[in-house]
Amino acid sequence: MTTWASDVLGDDYEQLTIPLGPDPDGEGQVRATLVRSRRSPSEPRGAVLYVHGFTDYFFQRHLAEHFVDRGYAFYALDLRKCGRSLDEGQSPHFVSDLELYDAELNRALAIVREETGAPVLVAAHSTGGLIVPLWLDRLEHAGGSAAAGVAGLILNSPWFDLQGPPLVRSVGTVALGVLGKVAPKRDLPGMGLDTYGSSISAQARGDWSYDLSWKPLAGFPIKLGWIRAVRRGHAQLHRGLDIGVPSLILRSKVTRFSKKYIPDVDAADAVLDVRQIARWAGCLGNRTTVVPVEGARHDVFLSTDEPLARAFHELDAWLDDHEARAAGTDRRGDAATGGDHAEMATGA
Repeated sequence: MTTWASDVLGDDYEQLTIPLGPDPDGEGQVRATLVRSRRSPSEPRGAVLYVHGFTDYFFQRHLAEHFVDRGYAFYALDLRKCGRSLDEGQSPHFVSDLELYDAELNRALAIVREETGAPVLVAAHSTGGLIVPLWLDRLEHAGGSAAAGVAGLILNSPWFDLQGPPLVRSVGTVALGVLGKVAPKRDLPGMGLDTYGSSISAQARGDWSYDLSWKPLAGFPIKLGWIRAVRRGHAQLHRGLDIGVPSLILRSKVTRFSKKYIPDVDAADAVLDVRQIARWAGCLGNRTTVVPVEGARHDVFLSTDEPLARAFHELDAWLDDHEARAAGTDRRGDAATGGDHAEMATGA
């Protein structure tokens, strides 16, 4: 039996705890939290399952409202040890293997399918944009992601590679692999910049309000075992995945790294190298549409007004095309299921 309770986002949202049992990484009992919009239509045209990134949780009500206004039921998942799912004594966001997230992703997908009976679009941001494709690839090889009810994938600045010079990604990855196995919960030194957090947070100087205990400005400490798991995930992605469904990738047009807040980071990705997103986008398999959005932040849906409007415009254009293909009425005459090729679009 599922018991929904009130959520921190207010009367329009409810949350459901998903117990996951003992933590394989030894930090007690773990759980995930599924959030749903109470404004979702009773007979939706589809459903959306949103997955956050690192030092993040679901708070983007405007994104949920956009999907609901298009006729979609909206759900979001706070993964184990993240946001609503973080318990005292646990290391925020820590897992030793990204595959551990399959448990809550499978449960969440099953609940969404049971409640709506609708095909599900999975949307994910940043580290979630790595976790979800790896999960879909496993679903595809275990019987098919489409057969499981997934209709498509929407990625918002997915983390496809480790930023930095080639030496960091080669020799550094080997070192991280060794250290992450020996001392998995030791902090990676040199982290803790609040550049991006200061750009987006209303509590600092930005536009968006959220709980700083769940999303601190300078981020949570990065554990060696966690970054080791991420690098193993990157390696899997780079060898090529088959997620089984069409995908949209939204990203900023440029990267602007800075050790402190400067106005330039309000119109750029201050976290990831967007060239790496472009480089590895073709590794998802199936039809992939990549859209660079001029002036967007790392979370394109937390951008300032003009690029945010552009991001929603590009999302709607993709949804229009996706819905037309699903109905077999694609104006270009392609088969509704599409082929295995990449489409490159440019943000207006």
